[in-house]
Amino acid sequence: MILSPEAFLTSSLIKHSEGIKVAKILSASLAAVEPGEVVKKSLVRKGDRIQLGGETLDLRAFDRIILIGIGKAGYPMSMAAADLLGDKLTQGIILTKPGADQLPEKYAGIIKHFQGGHPVPNQNSITAAKVIQAQLSELNSRDLVIILLSGGGSTLLSAPSPGISLPDLIFTNQILLGCGADITEINTIRKHISSVKGGLLASIAAPAKIVTLILSDVMGDPIDMIASGPTAPDPSTFQDALNIMQKFNLEKLLPPTVVDRINRGCSGEYPETPKPTDPLFQKVYNHIIGCNFDAVQAGILAAEREGFNAGILPNPLKGESSRMGIELAEILRQMARKRNPLPRPACLIGGGETTVTLQSSEEIGRGGRNLETALSAVRILNDLPNAALITLATDGEDGVTDAAGAVVTGESFLRGKTLQIQPENYLLNHDSYSYFEKLDDLLLPGVTRTNVNDLCFLFTF
Repeated sequence: MILSPEAFLTSSLIKHSEGIKVAKILSASLAAVEPGEVVKKSLVRKGDRIQLGGETLDLRAFDRIILIGIGKAGYPMSMAAADLLGDKLTQGIILTKPGADQLPEKYAGIIKHFQGGHPVPNQNSITAAKVIQAQLSELNSRDLVIILLSGGGSTLLSAPSPGISLPDLIFTNQILLGCGADITEINTIRKHISSVKGGLLASIAAPAKIVTLILSDVMGDPIDMIASGPTAPDPSTFQDALNIMQKFNLEKLLPPTVVDRINRGCSGEYPETPKPTDPLFQKVYNHIIGCNFDAVQAGILAAEREGFNAGILPNPLKGESSRMGIELAEILRQMARKRNPLPRPACLIGGGETTVTLQSSEEIGRGGRNLETALSAVRILNDLPNAALITLATDGEDGVTDAAGAVVTGESFLRGKTLQIQPENYLLNHDSYSYFEKLDDLLLPGVTRTNVNDLCFLFTF
């Protein structure tokens, strides 16, 4: 689903003479990673052959073709692939977040559609994982599995290791998401308490041929970390997971079953996940077909079309959201006042993923990493003319809110002051949504059904 520019207009953008240009740039960034279109561009069918990059698949060589779509973009990715395969498709499973998607009648009886939990798993996540495991465990060397992975897959595809319950898994996800760990650290632990992550799904499907198409939501596009790498070799170990638990003092916070699993794995009582040298990966092909850089690059091209001097922020968005917001605001002030690194009108675009560390004693409001990044910039940008900082979650949902991000201008602080709201008070309670809601500067484009991390746009006009 490609969103129109009007979907990105907020109070500040509607009032600004360049607001529609800004909205067009945001829209173009997301259009470049629209899941269905990305799949269509990556898979080209000619007769009974499918071309994927430099590889060719002869569909006549397989008795069965199974389609598995997992993640926030699982539905549009799967529909694009299913339409391409046509009557060659034997069966399929789609596992996505809850939504209004309805399977076309032509796929009734062929494709099963499950809606799991996110950002924490639910019973549907467990049920779907069991169905996928059962289906893949029956395959042989003349079967082809096409797996479509996207952001959210780590949570949606949940098959905890024996002895770990669903409540344990839910609580573990909640702790990991609030401890300040980055996605690589979070997924390292997830992989070592799962029966399907870290290459284990590929081992279940062996000896079938596996082709995995990946819409990346991890910076640098490491295939072993995206959706916790269910079909990728896993270089991490139980010891790595233990080190991360100790780094964030999680041993007394996580459920005993999880801590016990990782400790016993370190002692050799449980086998490690499949490593890069495992021969099973000789029949597994993992391909990145869309990523954060694609969205950034599309935004740059759109900005140039709209008359901006455009460039990419030199460093990815990472670290604590509140700190990142301050750094971005300082860059924007320098660009506005010193024409460095770009003269007006200018647009700098960056991508990545920050973190928000929560303290258990805090009263938590509504918000997410993008909104908190934006809120941290409000005071620093006070009274800066003809400039804007915009944060955008590419999935259209920041944290558990319906906002994708927010717009901050040099007028935001004073507008808030007239409403008797101070950014620091809302930062203290991680209640960034409420602050921008009062300013009518929340980005509310709706669910995009894609996910390639977050974007930030720095504008001078």
